[in-house]
Amino acid sequence: MTSAFPNTEAELLRRVVDPQRAGWSPEAAQSILTLSFSQEDQDRATELAEKAGTGAMTPEEQREMESYRHVGRFLELVKSRARLSLKSLNAA
Repeated sequence: MTSAFPNTEAELLRRVVDPQRAGWSPEAAQSILTLSFSQEDQDRATELAEKAGTGAMTPEEQREMESYRHVGRFLELVKSRARLSLKSLNAA
């Protein structure tokens, strides 16, 4: 079966998490909503973003920034599904 979407890490994770589908328990959903980057990681991501704006990033820093983006996107996906799960439970 050929997919219309490339099988990148991000696309594979999106399909695994499937943020359009509810079904997680309230406990799981609430726990997932507490996940976040540490303050240290937030500060580092901000520093990298500022450096990217000046065009002065090294290849290693670019890879690091991509890692923050990938993990951030994953957090967005799982939190979206968690919110949908809680919403569907409240509507029931």
